[in-house]
Amino acid sequence: MTKLIVALDVDSLTEAEEAVDKLGGKVTWFKVGKQLFTAEGPAIVKMLKNRGFKVFLDLKFHDIPNTVAQAVKSALSIGADMVNFHATGGSEMMRVAVEKNRPNFPDAELIAVTVLTSSGQSVLDELHLSGTPEEAVLRFAGLAKNAGVDGVVCSAWEIEALKKAYGTEFKVVVPGIRPKGSASDDQKRIMTPRQAAELGADYIVVGRPIMKASDPIASVEAILAELQL
Repeated sequence: MTKLIVALDVDSLTEAEEAVDKLGGKVTWFKVGKQLFTAEGPAIVKMLKNRGFKVFLDLKFHDIPNTVAQAVKSALSIGADMVNFHATGGSEMMRVAVEKNRPNFPDAELIAVTVLTSSGQSVLDELHLSGTPEEAVLRFAGLAKNAGVDGVVCSAWEIEALKKAYGTEFKVVVPGIRPKGSASDDQKRIMTPRQAAELGADYIVVGRPIMKASDPIASVEAILAELQL
């Protein structure tokens, strides 16, 4: 069954705690990204772990192989359950990150970022990346799978092709999810929770449609209802 990850896209530990107090009885996973982690650091991960939640630490590491491997180690050491890095860092970077951390953190989910959901064809053209967004995602995902990575972050538009190419066990984490009636914001390749679940998403990540909602609890409940296939 597709799992919901709520993105804590807020500025402070206090705001995060308020959101968790509201939503904690409904969800198991929370995402901590650059905005919150830069402001609060490891304290935010420790707060979530102390309350019994799963944490997706979404920092999208991209550096030389040893630096990324050590960053992943630090992230897992403070309690992150899922950590990601850019597939554009290449096969060696991903392989080293996996090989240096899998023995000590066998249950951690190591995930590669493919093409951001805010990026369309024009961005790929600007960067001189060949093919369509789907073709680029599949290419990056193939590198990630061969490097031993557990799965990828991609848009919902690529779920079906990824599962067909790399199997159902290869995890797919999908941001850019917008429930019916929600604004698309800066996301381009978007889909509803039900559509993503029907295609086989393992996780969907939802931030603003929940965090900015007049009733965040009702928003979460509506999303969870969509996921009950």
